[in-house]
Amino acid sequence: MDLSLTTRQEGNHTVVVVGGEIDVYTAPKLREQLIDLVSGGSYHLVVDMEGVEFLDSTGLGVLVGGLKRVRAHEGSLRLVCTQERILKIFRITGLTKVFPIHSSVEEALAAHE
Repeated sequence: MDLSLTTRQEGNHTVVVVGGEIDVYTAPKLREQLIDLVSGGSYHLVVDMEGVEFLDSTGLGVLVGGLKRVRAHEGSLRLVCTQERILKIFRITGLTKVFPIHSSVEEALAAHE
């Protein structure tokens, strides 16, 4: 399975829609996308993971790296995920305390502090 990435602007937020698998082979593509967005001035990101079927530690590392990048610019990175098997990974690793996780893109956009 490959990784699909699309981005769109929603006000001052950039929504990154991710589909497929985020693993050791595909994570560099996501990392590159996040770096490009932050380099281009997008500091408020919403990563929609509803289409993600698999996430490994490499993928988690890319998301944490993205969070560090946006925070360096006073930005935010919010996740959208309702799939139990993916949420379980965030719970086990304690990353639910690090990432705001929402059930819809609309909710993530409305929750901006």
